[in-house]
Amino acid sequence: MSASVPTLAPATAAVDRPEHRLAVRLAFLVAGFGIACWAPLVPFARERLGIDDGALGALLLCLGLGSVAAMVAAGALSTRFGTRPVIVGSGLGLALVLPWLVVAASPWTLGLALMAFGACLGSLDVAMNINALEVERGAGRPMMSGFHALYSVGGFIGAGVMTLLLSTGFEPLHAVLLAAAPMVVAMVVAWPYVLATGRSAEGPLFVRPRGVVWLMALLAAATFLAEGAVLDWGALLITGAGLVPEAQGGLGFMLFSVAMTAGRFAGDAIVSRLGDRATLRVGGLVAVAGVAALLLASSPIVAFVGFVLIGLGASNLVPVLFRRAGQQSVMPAAFAVSAVTTAGYAGVLLGPALIGFLAQAIGLASAFWLLAALLVLVPLSAGRLTR
Repeated sequence: MSASVPTLAPATAAVDRPEHRLAVRLAFLVAGFGIACWAPLVPFARERLGIDDGALGALLLCLGLGSVAAMVAAGALSTRFGTRPVIVGSGLGLALVLPWLVVAASPWTLGLALMAFGACLGSLDVAMNINALEVERGAGRPMMSGFHALYSVGGFIGAGVMTLLLSTGFEPLHAVLLAAAPMVVAMVVAWPYVLATGRSAEGPLFVRPRGVVWLMALLAAATFLAEGAVLDWGALLITGAGLVPEAQGGLGFMLFSVAMTAGRFAGDAIVSRLGDRATLRVGGLVAVAGVAALLLASSPIVAFVGFVLIGLGASNLVPVLFRRAGQQSVMPAAFAVSAVTTAGYAGVLLGPALIGFLAQAIGLASAFWLLAALLVLVPLSAGRLTR
């Protein structure tokens, strides 16, 4: 561990080239597509291995552990070798490891495969965000929200394609091979066009987050925690309150996802008009208002409006946090982005479990009120982050 700041070799001159934008967009698509392909395969893995819910939960944790461990290393690798080899290697690795998730014959081998899959996803996530910041800097205008929207689009496509293939009688292995093929093609196409970023032959392998980066990491964790809470607990919240029947519980997350994707597609124009500070303040307040509407709802319509507001409000918080991480001067951008990404994923991984513990102790609604209190930190901290 070191607090020293490595000196980076000059990066490729910042220019606005469409091939650079295409390459980073393909990386975001592949990342979203790849992780979404795994979700429909979970029931098949459980049936194949004959495991219970506890063992399945432990295996799913392997995916998160692999991701977080790789994210810590990805900042150093991107600084040492540039983001191009990390993006291409991780993207191809994601596609090549995917078939192993359906052929692993024991919990141990599946756990190792999930750790490798998570490592590829985590390193790709960090490297593509660092690269996207450089592409945005060359363009001279906000672009991060649009890049993150393509991650969501990749998720929709991946889940849809895999579900369609499995529901029409394809064997899981055949389905994942068909899904992995376009991922490989996309990364091969992107390979020569990925923007070459700066490299350093010297410097520490890890830089401890400090200064404003700690605050960015905290807010990223809170924002990702909100997304994870809506995914894992939103349906239970509205069905438990008797607002909708169980069969319609998933409508809330669907509306949240659509709103978040739409908000990110519009996000670059919003940030160009309002600026980062106002985007954080308005977005944070809208998300908090959404949580309040969800908790105070006495009808399904109000609850669904709450889901939409949370999605719209949170949609551009993470892209702005990544941008500010790349612009701060207290530590190298690659290490800052790595820290913010790792904290965000920690929020997704640990947050839903924390919500569960709190729900057992104080009730699910009270746990969501605490989530709203965390989200209030975003507008309160906007001035400090953008100073």
